[in-house]
Amino acid sequence: MNIKSRKDFYSGLMFLIVGGAFAFGATSYTIGTSARMGPGYFPMLLGIIMAILGAVVLVLSLIVETPDGDHVGKFAWKPIIFVLGANLAFGVLLCGLPSIGLPPFGLIAAIFALTILASAAGDEFKWGEVLILSVILSVMSYLAFIVLLQLQMPVWPTFITG
Repeated sequence: MNIKSRKDFYSGLMFLIVGGAFAFGATSYTIGTSARMGPGYFPMLLGIIMAILGAVVLVLSLIVETPDGDHVGKFAWKPIIFVLGANLAFGVLLCGLPSIGLPPFGLIAAIFALTILASAAGDEFKWGEVLILSVILSVMSYLAFIVLLQLQMPVWPTFITG
């Protein structure tokens, strides 16, 4: 077996493993049918599609020749840390941490923190663009989740709303 594109090979392998894990994990839930989907239906379907996509990319990495073998570069720690930190901050700010007495800061603050931290993961960071994106995402999230879906979640920090 001769790997002709290392990036595609490892990407395909990752998608194949993650998709297979999701599909396998979904078997512990009720799958249901297409007409009456159970809670495991969508994760199972998504896992299968992801595994098939991974298998296709993996096989193509063994067939399609690339000029330099498409070597994998060094591991990018900065984006991983900032994106994972942004998601963690979103969850903590949205719901708070009652175990340490941190109150919920609400949807708007959580979206601003998520957008700013995740944007810092890239090579370019422009405060103006990030703040405009934060405002747009906050307004759209408010309209979608609070107004249209009528979900009960804190929108503003508890020290403001009481």
